Amino acid sequence: MQTPFSIFEILSLPQKMRNYFLQKIVFLFAQRKLFAKFAFSNLGDMKKIFCFFAFCFCIGSFGAFAEQKEKFDAGELIMEHISDAYDWHILTWKETNVSIPLPVILINEGKVDVFLSSRFNHGHDCYKGYKIASKQDGENVAGKIVCVDENGVYNGKKPYDFSITKNVFAIFIVAGFIIFLVLKGASIAKKREGKEPKGVQTLVEFFIMYIRDDIAIPSIGKEKYSKYLPYLLTAFLFIFFSNLMGLLPCFPGGANVTGNIAVTLCLALFTFVITNVSGNKQYWKHMVNMPGVPWWLKFPVPIMPIVEILGMFTKPFSLTVRLFANITAGHVIILSFLCIIFIFGEQNIVLGYGTSIIPLFFSIFMTLLEILVAFIQAYVFTLLSAIYIGMATEEEHA
Repeated sequence: MQTPFSIFEILSLPQKMRNYFLQKIVFLFAQRKLFAKFAFSNLGDMKKIFCFFAFCFCIGSFGAFAEQKEKFDAGELIMEHISDAYDWHILTWKETNVSIPLPVILINEGKVDVFLSSRFNHGHDCYKGYKIASKQDGENVAGKIVCVDENGVYNGKKPYDFSITKNVFAIFIVAGFIIFLVLKGASIAKKREGKEPKGVQTLVEFFIMYIRDDIAIPSIGKEKYSKYLPYLLTAFLFIFFSNLMGLLPCFPGGANVTGNIAVTLCLALFTFVITNVSGNKQYWKHMVNMPGVPWWLKFPVPIMPIVEILGMFTKPFSLTVRLFANITAGHVIILSFLCIIFIFGEQNIVLGYGTSIIPLFFSIFMTLLEILVAFIQAYVFTLLSAIYIGMATEEEHA
């Protein structure tokens, strides 16, 4: 592709002219019908497409960066992207934040207040005696809704917050998608009874058979697995699809659901309650009076019972931290690679453009790796839950 301008000359142009050149580049690529090829004939076409997207990413990213007036803070940007929020940010256009407002539900001194998060104007205004706290109000309340006085100053009080935040709304989306998927698969199966699976039915049956044959039956046993299969299947699908949705860069994706420790703790508590409620006589006997252990480890100081009871609580703790840490770490690594571009660009714009392809390549690699991690973490959580349930329901061997 011939052009009278070099890349550095294009980068030095005003924003409108840069956009013009991007449109010309897209038109030239479309003329060669590179985007219409789903099966590439040679490696050269794949290289061209990769370079094109890398170039567009660099132009768009640094175009936005060049218009920023404040110093770039990588840590603040990363934390903003992985934390929860009271609205769903879509994009920033000409210094205007475009976002989807979400319902704010507060209870304060017996009064219920319900309104949209847009009333806060992205944290800068107060409304009905509330505001979204900043770091100046305290690290422990930053980003949360607090009560304010007549002057808009945080007065040390916090309302009971039942708001539909970004993560909560994402949970509803994932739950709705799973319900739709299962009901659609069941509807197709009913219509095609006695025939081979088709469409969504194939996907749903794959998940059911996979969880049943590879996780539930080996861990719990053929006699009791059916009782716990619905929970194991629900946990797997919820974690898997939440992880995948978190990798999408735009709505309805981008929410860090399983990277929120409150969500993973709730999932682990479900496993904890089901495990201990299902525990049989053998399970509790093993807990307080482990057979085959020397008496001096059980009396007068109950060392082994204490260890076993502590183990009962460390299991859900490990489920909570493992899922939370792995998903959060993946998002942080991807964002860190992208932040490298802006850190170098802040020092020298040519240096930023020159080094941008390497962080971009690694961020793409990490995104592909995160797709695998999304499945692995769902599998590990479901497998360990099944193992814990199997240990609690196992009968005493003769």
